[in-house]
Amino acid sequence: MKDVQLLPEMQQKKSGVTRRSFLKTVTGTAAGIGIAQMVNPALIQALEKGLKRHPVIWVQGQGCTGCSVTLLNSTSPPIADVLLKVISLQFHPTVMASEGEMGMENLYAIAEEYKGRFSLVVEGAIPTAEDGKYCIVGEAHHKEITMVDLVKEIAPQAGSVLAIGTCAAFGGIPAAEGNVTGATSVTDFLKDNGISTPVVNISGCPPHPDWIVGSIVHLLEKGIPELDEEGRPMIFYGENIHDNCPRLDAYEEGEMSETLSDPKGCRMDIGCKGPDTYADCYKRKWNSGMNWCIDNAVCIGCVSSGFPDGTTPFYEPA
Repeated sequence: MKDVQLLPEMQQKKSGVTRRSFLKTVTGTAAGIGIAQMVNPALIQALEKGLKRHPVIWVQGQGCTGCSVTLLNSTSPPIADVLLKVISLQFHPTVMASEGEMGMENLYAIAEEYKGRFSLVVEGAIPTAEDGKYCIVGEAHHKEITMVDLVKEIAPQAGSVLAIGTCAAFGGIPAAEGNVTGATSVTDFLKDNGISTPVVNISGCPPHPDWIVGSIVHLLEKGIPELDEEGRPMIFYGENIHDNCPRLDAYEEGEMSETLSDPKGCRMDIGCKGPDTYADCYKRKWNSGMNWCIDNAVCIGCVSSGFPDGTTPFYEPA
């Protein structure tokens, strides 16, 4: 499918856009296709005027902060517009100004004030061993707060939970074979603790910034998007990498790459996990649309629930 083009009535407006036009574009089929290409300052203005700012609490567990970095790399719309106009980011350990007990008190106050109306974003897996002591996220009233404690208390108050990145969505690298921390996914953690708040998994190591922003926009306008069997939005994770790969013709002709430097040929024989991977990387691409994994290496299946144990070694056939 081609990148989304703005509707004619949008193209005629240079200083703004009607709410009706915006909704036709964002909440239809276009919601998950090329959002970075289609969202511009005029559309941000429409969002800002037409929507109440959506409180978001972003907490970090067992991970590398790469999912925050990928979101901060969002360029169109600029991340400042996303964080200050589309949503109201109330807590984020990496970017917020407050810290320590002041920051934690604000987190709990926002959760109470907007109970049932805010989104909890979880980045990183949740380590459950040793009563959660492997991940202390803060302190309040002279008491250490673990990731386990925080999610148990805040998730039931949220209207929705976004598990950002494969670590949060499926356990990822922290839950790989040999881990001693009892790392688990957000979905499994909530289920094990009897918490029924709906979860949207935005997997990837890291996920594309469009997947994060697009999912938030969908939540704002239409609620939880259609999810696949692994709890991921179909608008971003509904297409098979291999079936849409520009090297598919080479595969069908039996032309296989022997090294990563081969300019042509299917890369399945050198480890590409595209046949088992579902995401729209092939058309969305990365680094502002410049390239994607297949241009330089192979798909390692980082959006999959089996990553990394089920996709390694990366450079050997599946």
